Amino acid sequence: MDSAGEQIVTQLKRVPTPRIHYKMQQLKPAILFTWYAITLRLLAASTPALGADAAAGKALFRQQCSICHSAQLGDNGGAQGPTLVGVYGRHAAGAAGFSYSGAMRTADLIWDAATLNRFLASPSTLVPGTAMVIAVPSPRDRDNLIAYFQDAARTSLSAAAKADASQTVAVPAASLTSADWRLDTPRRAHRISLATLPPPFATPSSRNEPKLIARPANVVLAVPPGFHIDTFAANLNGPRKMLLAANGDILVSEPNGGRISVLHPATDGTRAAGADVYVQGLKQPFGLAFYPNADNPQWLYVAETNRVTRYAYRSGDVKPRGEQESVIPVLPSGGHYTRDIVFSADGTQLFVSVGSESNVAESMPKKSPDEIKAWEREHGLGAAWDRESGRAAVLVLHLAAPTSPQSYATGLRNCVGLTVQPATGALWCTTNERDALGDDLVPDYSTRVQRAGFYGWPWYYMGSNEEPRLKGDRPDLQGKVLLPDVPYQAHSASLGLTFYEASTGKSAFPANYVGDAFAAFHGSWNRSLRTGYKLVRVHMKANQPTGEYEDFLTGFIVDNGDVWGRPVATLQLNDGSLLLSDDGGNLIYRIWYAPNP
Repeated sequence: MDSAGEQIVTQLKRVPTPRIHYKMQQLKPAILFTWYAITLRLLAASTPALGADAAAGKALFRQQCSICHSAQLGDNGGAQGPTLVGVYGRHAAGAAGFSYSGAMRTADLIWDAATLNRFLASPSTLVPGTAMVIAVPSPRDRDNLIAYFQDAARTSLSAAAKADASQTVAVPAASLTSADWRLDTPRRAHRISLATLPPPFATPSSRNEPKLIARPANVVLAVPPGFHIDTFAANLNGPRKMLLAANGDILVSEPNGGRISVLHPATDGTRAAGADVYVQGLKQPFGLAFYPNADNPQWLYVAETNRVTRYAYRSGDVKPRGEQESVIPVLPSGGHYTRDIVFSADGTQLFVSVGSESNVAESMPKKSPDEIKAWEREHGLGAAWDRESGRAAVLVLHLAAPTSPQSYATGLRNCVGLTVQPATGALWCTTNERDALGDDLVPDYSTRVQRAGFYGWPWYYMGSNEEPRLKGDRPDLQGKVLLPDVPYQAHSASLGLTFYEASTGKSAFPANYVGDAFAAFHGSWNRSLRTGYKLVRVHMKANQPTGEYEDFLTGFIVDNGDVWGRPVATLQLNDGSLLLSDDGGNLIYRIWYAPNP
């Protein structure tokens, strides 16, 4: 063995085989290629179950896992979850830039075949409190997935080795365009023209995941003149939706921690002075709603990823008053995990949003025209089927005769945020559209949701634009797709939407904000130039959307493209201030107005 190989072996002895940490960046360039070679041999030596089929594992991964993850270099899987490129042999919570749950960060695990098998069989058993709750019950499926992870790791290492050896890896230069995040600034206006959308694949599909970093020193979030922003609560566990109780408490869902917390504001209302865990052990709770109203609630409704439940609640409670009650015992789970809920203005209906399992239903089998007609008579125009049955939709439960939820609207790929517009009673949905068609396709959006409306997914988008990956599958839907009210820059990952109502209060915004809405953009991963990571103001005129929005709060992206915050949802407080949850920084901000503080 040459001297470079001896150096590699010395380092390998410090790492339990096959528990290999990818320490390529710590090695000298002269011995880097040898490291790759020996690592590949070790990967090849640690074989999963005999007879496992990596190709079958890849097919299963694309069908069930790719909405959240990628497993190979150049793959365009989703970014709800961490990248699984090189996961085989990696330490748990080892993907850079992803905001893991505390349970996963403290788990002392290496993803070898045995550990992966145990985790996939029952994630919460191996890692209690993990945000990953979807099990793979079939031993054969687990073996095939593990074989695929091993094969993908080997392929990724080979590609990386060749790139390092030839020294051809380069970061593409970014030029300033009208869609460049570096131009974002408060009051900058945006209007996405659906008449001038580019054709599919006008630009390559990019996997450009954000690297999440700690807040840099001296960084300042930008807001319009007269507005101010402070930290309201910190050290949360992936805060998402918030709900204001009559006594001023703020309930917040924390999917990463599987819990709902109650924050108690200080006397002056500027920060949270204390907190209680209301309930824990839930499966990725997201949506929250009081019933029959927020002023005198009797129940707290909670949307988990697989069901809707409720707890007896009175203002000021910090624990449930009784046992959990089932409202909707089963919702489709897997894929997009957020389930939001909201009651109709008259309190007679409960709306529930369920996102798709996949990007564009790539594996959904075909149906004959007669089969489609029969399916749509029961499930609604444009309703998807098979693994997408009851998904990419808004469902409605009629409280007077609660049996099972029915389809209310279809073709909404991932309606993350539901809200009712106070002035009109209209139901609104804020949607994440599909990926991998290029930088500027497909725009995300907020829109009023019409009963029995069809919004395109998976066969069409933004009206009669046909999805090229399903070309010719549904010509009968041409011309039947509703256009959204407010399209956003593609890949912004729009989440929560709040209509601003406060006309009084010590921190109330100027009068011209009343009736407008605020939308939180979680931020892109499928765009070569970042977009999102900000809060925007959505303009209304006489309570009708104008189609225009403007930047309100910016500054979460640093000069090199790394990010230190990911906005999720907003909540208006009684003093007129606005809370903003950030599950990247694990905190909640308070935005308030005072022209001369």
